[in-house]
Order: sequence, then structure tokens, then C-alpha cells
Amino acid sequence: MMYKIFGFYNFKKIKNIKLLKKNLKNFIEEEQVRGIIIISIEGINGTISFKPTKYKKVKNKILNLLNIRKLDNENISYYKYQAFKKCKIKIKKEVVPIGMKLNKIITKNKIEPKDWNNFISKKETVLIDTRKNFEFKVGTFKGSINPELNNFRDFPRYFKTLKKNQNIGMFCTGGIRCEKASAYLKKKGFKNVYQLKGGIINYLDNVKKKDSLWSGDCFVFDNRVSIKHGLKPGNLKICPGCRNPIKPSERKSNFYEQGVSCPNCHNKLTNSQKQRFRMRQKQILTAKKHGKKYFFQREA
Repeated sequence: MMYKIFGFYNFKKIKNIKLLKKNLKNFIEEEQVRGIIIISIEGINGTISFKPTKYKKVKNKILNLLNIRKLDNENISYYKYQAFKKCKIKIKKEVVPIGMKLNKIITKNKIEPKDWNNFISKKETVLIDTRKNFEFKVGTFKGSINPELNNFRDFPRYFKTLKKNQNIGMFCTGGIRCEKASAYLKKKGFKNVYQLKGGIINYLDNVKKKDSLWSGDCFVFDNRVSIKHGLKPGNLKICPGCRNPIKPSERKSNFYEQGVSCPNCHNKLTNSQKQRFRMRQKQILTAKKHGKKYFFQREA
């Protein structure tokens, strides 16, 4: 059985956040939906996973609770396992923290995936990856700039290095980080700011690999770890030691120990931490050997 993964966001002023959270929580628990939903007075952002037959019911419930006809953006993919262990609904000051609240989409300069290659190939285009540093290392567009920031809220500091007359192109996983970044730059007087419509997910879903300017995998915040063209699951895994994504080549390293450490954290973990992780891995393997489920096991 396949599970549907539904990513969405919408900017709208929300007055009673606590009531929205309560109603969402009750519905999600009843329908056995899992994932992550962030709500703020400026809107909502979420990625949730459920059985495909529930899609219409789940989407309509979200629209009804927000009192809107359609979402600002949505994307759909599939996975043979439940993509999340549980559902978390968090209340934040901003759905994406940059120090500025946004209650509606104000950026119209969005490039469709089919036109993105031509746009980023122009010499005058400054292409910026607005994701975190570790996401950039997993995969990105050829010629893109990595600001090397670990938190999105630090981008205003990086944007100070840009000139207001530059032709700026930005992209992120699903589009929401670029919505905030574009609005911020527009407020600061930047005129030529563009973004990839629907983010990397939309690009990988609509552009064939042979025509692509994307290199590597795209990190996603669920059990798939990463995706590639056609939105198929990638080959990355999460290191239990440092929680960073690790590539197949890194798993061949002498510093890689299944369920314990990877080349990035082998020399950073204490002996007691490694011992604890080894104990956990032993429990996982024992449960698997006897055909039993373990807490960390993916659910089919």
C-alpha cells in the first residue's frame, strides 16, 4: 500500500490560532494523519501523510478550517511507508522566521519549472539557494550560491551583500521560504527578484532528468530523507548519531558504523553515546530477526 504525502502552505491572517490547532488536532487524530504542521498569525505550512483515499476529505477540511477556496501552493508525492512517526502541530510567531510577517502572497515573479533552466542559465542571474547549509550539500542547481547559513532567520544578514539592481533568482524545497525571502527583499527595495514556482519539488516532478540542471538529491523532512527526479525516494539515510543525511559513498567509510555514527560525527561522539547507540541498533536487529516491530522501524 502506498501513502500520499501532501505538502502545502497558505498565507492568511489567522486570528484564533489555538482554536485552529485544536480543530486540526482532533481531525488529524480521528483520520490517522501524520506529519508536521506549523501555524502562525500569518498562515499555515505543513507536510502530512495519509492513505490516498482520504486526500479529498483531508484537503477540504483544511480549506474549511482556514475559510479559503484554495491553497497558495501544494504538492503531492507517494511513498510505500508512512512518512512520519506521528503528527506534530506547532504554533510559531512566523511560519518561516525572517523577522517579517506576511499575510498574503505579494510576489508575482514566479518562474515555471519548464522555464527555469533558461532563466538560471543567463549570466546576469544571481542564483541563491535559500535552504540550510546541509541541504545544499545534498543537492542543488548548477551554478547556485550557498550562503552557508544554518538558520533561515539569518538571511537578512546575507541579503545585505546583494545589490538592489541585481537579477536575483531563488529556490527552496517547496516554495515557502522563497515567498518570505522575496517579500523581504521587495520591502527593502529590490526590484528584480524571482523564484522557482512550487520549489524544487515542483521542478523534479515536471522536468526530466536528461533535461535537468539539478545535481544530487533534494533533502526532505520525513522518513524518505531525500527525493530525486520523478519524486522517487533518494539514496540518503539519516545518521542516528548526528541526525545529518549521509550519502552511499559515506557509508563505505571506515568511520561509518550502522546505527551509530558516520564520518561527520565519528570523532565527535563520546564513548557512552556510541555505546548507547550500539545497544539501540542491537535491539532493532533483534526485533527484525524475530519479525517484530521496533520503535524506530518504518511502518508499512
